Amino acid sequence: MLRIAVPNKGSLAETAAEMLAEAGYTGRRDSKDLHVIDPVNEVEFFYLRPKDIATYVGSGALDVGITGRDLLLDARMPGAREIERLGFAGSTFRFAAPTGTFTDVAELAGKRIATSYPGLVDAFLDERGIAVDLVPLDGAVESAVRLGVADAVADVVETGTTLRQAGLEVFGPEILLSEAVLIAGPHDADGTERLLRRLRGVLVARRYVLVDYDLPAALVDEAVAIAGGIESPTISPLRDPEWVAVRVMVPRASVNTTMDELYAIGARAILVTAIHNARL
Repeated sequence: MLRIAVPNKGSLAETAAEMLAEAGYTGRRDSKDLHVIDPVNEVEFFYLRPKDIATYVGSGALDVGITGRDLLLDARMPGAREIERLGFAGSTFRFAAPTGTFTDVAELAGKRIATSYPGLVDAFLDERGIAVDLVPLDGAVESAVRLGVADAVADVVETGTTLRQAGLEVFGPEILLSEAVLIAGPHDADGTERLLRRLRGVLVARRYVLVDYDLPAALVDEAVAIAGGIESPTISPLRDPEWVAVRVMVPRASVNTTMDELYAIGARAILVTAIHNARL
């Protein structure tokens, strides 16, 4: 059986569980369950702390897992590798310090940096030859400067509001753009490709919709220029030989604009249908 590590709590857990369910897997029904077997799909789920997943997978104890890219890099496990982006739980890591204190990361040399991701930050600074004194903390690092235990912090930045409230400003380059990822261990395990195909199908279903419409046959080239689909549209004849029916996949985020543009050139009976899953 394929052994899959899944976050047991936190921002990754709910969406990861939803994706696996949409991919056809049967996960846990009770949040207290730490191990679930899905015999139909020949997988075992192990529900673990998100920070520990890269360690279990990288050691070969488990085959694959869902975690954050930030947690993967912070773990610094040589055997763990990212194999697929999953498109949720996006975050940005930046340095921050009291307003006007620093303008460049080189100025951090010899300073105290508070962070919940010491492995990630150490690797970033080591690549640039900058030696600092890391202060590992488990959350709420924005208070570290005010309380006198650090000169700057390295943390997740969303809107920046929390940092500003603490009297801090962002400086220097991005440390990392993170998101949820599927990771694998040092060896390719049976069942990994099937899991990948299923998760990719879920991603397609979330990003695209099907658009059906009727169109004068003479306008097909114009319509395809507006919405060409992933490969190409499906075009079928109608009873009226001068008209055709068209079906095409369109990005969900731009579907209303696409419908407006198709209508403007002469498309009619435009219908949008959700995609529940796919294999491309």
